[in-house]
Amino acid sequence: MKSRYTLVFILAGAFAISACGEKGGSITPEEARAVAKDAYIYASPMVDSYGIMYTYFMAPGHPDYKGPMNKLINEARVYTPADTTVQTPNSDTPYSFFGADLRTEPLVLTVPEIDPKRYYSIQFVDAYTFNFNYVGSRATGNGAGKFLLAGPGWKGEKPEGIKEIITSETDLVLGIYRTQLFGPDDIDNVKAIQAGYKLEPLSEYLGAEAPPAAPTLHFAEPLSKEAQKTSPGVFEVLNFVLTAYCPTVPSEEALMARFAKINVGPGKTFDLSAFSPEVQQAIKDGIADAWQEFTQFKKDKLGIDLMINPDDAVEISILRLGEG
Repeated sequence: MKSRYTLVFILAGAFAISACGEKGGSITPEEARAVAKDAYIYASPMVDSYGIMYTYFMAPGHPDYKGPMNKLINEARVYTPADTTVQTPNSDTPYSFFGADLRTEPLVLTVPEIDPKRYYSIQFVDAYTFNFNYVGSRATGNGAGKFLLAGPGWKGEKPEGIKEIITSETDLVLGIYRTQLFGPDDIDNVKAIQAGYKLEPLSEYLGAEAPPAAPTLHFAEPLSKEAQKTSPGVFEVLNFVLTAYCPTVPSEEALMARFAKINVGPGKTFDLSAFSPEVQQAIKDGIADAWQEFTQFKKDKLGIDLMINPDDAVEISILRLGEG
């Protein structure tokens, strides 16, 4: 599996295969606490990333809303400290974005020829938060080209004119374009390049009839940053993302079986009240344990000595292993 773009802990060890039923099943408070801790660590980057996607593409009326899914949005401007949806945006690479819902069909991305002296890139981030591919100066060069972005269930052949098929493990993908800006007087050149970027469904590219649309989703509303630190509702959001967009990959089957003991996983319904009061408290304690492990990891591995109290208005520091 590829590296995640946010800070994640490697969850190791043997995982039990037995799972509980939807009404809470039989699980001891001690085991529930351990499972909840690992499930929260697993969920945290995915829920955080989904929150960005929700804000950008699923929440018309939000100040940071950019446009509907499967539509390319260009922003020929310099980002400032007022842009806070993403932690560390660049100020010298105006952005273009799309949120891809690949359940119905793939998308075709067209890029124009770009001066080799100018850097550009398209970063592909799936719902697991993997940076699973790139198009651009360092990955594919600055020549013109067409690329097919497909979800995990697509089985077609490479259409004529397509340079490369890019396959995602999930049907939800964030596409982030960066186009280098050389200075204030260069912005019109950036706008011209952005105008040459194109995103279209495969059926439109082929001039064919579109396939039947995927079922309409009722998107799970993300928790606030404060609630995300302590609320078991994180598992409700995670369950939506896993069920709607993330076929379980073979390497995580045992992990999902373990998380199912507290009704976390694809197709599961997490309801804290379904458990005994002792197990409910254990699940909350497991979330607190995850934060403590986060803090210790930062201190031991990153040299950051910061004690985090979930009641304080302190953000988790998110490391981006990709670009800003």
